[in-house]
Amino acid sequence: MRGNPYEDGLDRNAANFVPLSPLSFIARAKDVYPDHPAVIYGPRRYSWRQAYDRAVRLASALAKRGIGEGDTVSIIAANTPELFEAHFGVPMIGSVLNTINTRFDPDTIAYILEHGDARVLITDSQFSPAVKAALEKFRKPDLLIIDIVDEQAELRPGEGDRLGALTYEDLLAEGDPGYPWSLPKDEWRALALNYTSGTSGRPKGVVYHHRGSYLMSLGTVVGWDLPNHPTYLATVPMFHCNGWGHAWTMAALAGTVVCCRYVNAKNIFKLVAEHRVSHFGGAPIVLNMLVNAPDEERKSFDHPVKVITAGAPPPSAVLEKAQALGFEVMHAYGLTETFGHVVHCAWRDEWNDLPFPQQAEIKARQGVRFPMTEEVAVIDTKSGEKVPHDGEAMGEIVIRGNTVMKGYYKQTDATAEAFSGGWFHSGDLAVVHPGGYVEIKDRLKDVIISGGENISSIEIESVLYKHPSVAAVAVVAKPDEKWGETPCAFVELKPGREATQEEIIAFCRRSLAGFKAPKHVVFGELPKTTTGKIQKFMLRQTARSL
Repeated sequence: MRGNPYEDGLDRNAANFVPLSPLSFIARAKDVYPDHPAVIYGPRRYSWRQAYDRAVRLASALAKRGIGEGDTVSIIAANTPELFEAHFGVPMIGSVLNTINTRFDPDTIAYILEHGDARVLITDSQFSPAVKAALEKFRKPDLLIIDIVDEQAELRPGEGDRLGALTYEDLLAEGDPGYPWSLPKDEWRALALNYTSGTSGRPKGVVYHHRGSYLMSLGTVVGWDLPNHPTYLATVPMFHCNGWGHAWTMAALAGTVVCCRYVNAKNIFKLVAEHRVSHFGGAPIVLNMLVNAPDEERKSFDHPVKVITAGAPPPSAVLEKAQALGFEVMHAYGLTETFGHVVHCAWRDEWNDLPFPQQAEIKARQGVRFPMTEEVAVIDTKSGEKVPHDGEAMGEIVIRGNTVMKGYYKQTDATAEAFSGGWFHSGDLAVVHPGGYVEIKDRLKDVIISGGENISSIEIESVLYKHPSVAAVAVVAKPDEKWGETPCAFVELKPGREATQEEIIAFCRRSLAGFKAPKHVVFGELPKTTTGKIQKFMLRQTARSL
């Protein structure tokens, strides 16, 4: 039997095969563009040589304290240089970076620290109230706590407490900039652990690998048409899907990351104009802030700015106003489980001559797969067959490729369910338009996307069912001009009981993060099927008309 001559004697070796890892990007940036600005944060400036040295010092200092392969390093921080550096320094020693949402409540933070097996917690002192409460619920005796003390933080009463034994800068001072770190031996090794927003109760830990993050970074370069040395404004929280991998992407291009601790219209306009920002990303709420900003918060600029937005589709009126301000918006779609954006509305030249309302309608579609995504399909939820590209037949979005998670940490059953049939199942319902462009129509699990954050209707309902006056409750998404969507609670009271909207909202806020609490409450009997199941589709219709 004839063998394959291209396989005989042509084996992998150290010369022709190196595991893919985004860590190689910062090494190259340091070697090729050592003096090019890497990070800007107020008066703080770091070149790529300095950013590299700080990342290596972090790696070295953690290693000296016994942290290494497979250990989890958690961090709760705003978009500051420390969080940027952790994206390189932590995996340099084979540890896994766990970025935690700064908006999570203490109970969720405690759960993540425990479930994620945290060995180290790096925490910004501004978030000390929630972190301190979390540590009262869970704190291992050997948990190393490091404080980020940021002089640019605007602290409110009760914030700013030191919780650890030393500061982040103290830790870096222990490190050796010549520390001999190395790339992972296997590109399939875990790089990051990102927890979902808990769309079905407790959040799930999504495990990223080095290979996926490397390919996500390069796919973003092509899909977003990024040039060499872009100036990127970090408005996407780096705790969310590792900021869509943009820290690693900027290292690949030796770009400049302008840190933005407080994301608001005034700061965005100021930083775009001051640093000639060329790119930034964010949920549609960021666009809403910009187009609705008062004149005194705006700054004029004379250069093009490309914006990538992901989440609930931005209204056409917002897209039109954003374009008038000089922002070129591209809509994208992805999930925590896919390293961030894996589908985008790739623009076609023939659409340029269409009236803007038609352009906006197209731009609001989720679109087609990114260059690094192997396949995106919409399949019938019963037959499993791909739906026709007619813009009408609805099915579930499924994804296949190298930028799909390893799986859910310590949840084998949930992982198997997510990967059934050889696809990652998104849980989002969509249609496919002629030309292959996907458009989401609904969600299988009633996830509410508010300001780019996923909110579980089930989690809110579970809290409301504990209220002594509540007999039945259903939570659905209500369209919101600012946030995209907000939770709307429909409440059926027990006979003889009373409650007000303010009381219900306050009750939720005692158990949930503020952004998860409903913004509207409607009282009355809930529509049900003959078997007693609440008909949420009717409530969604009602919520849209409120």
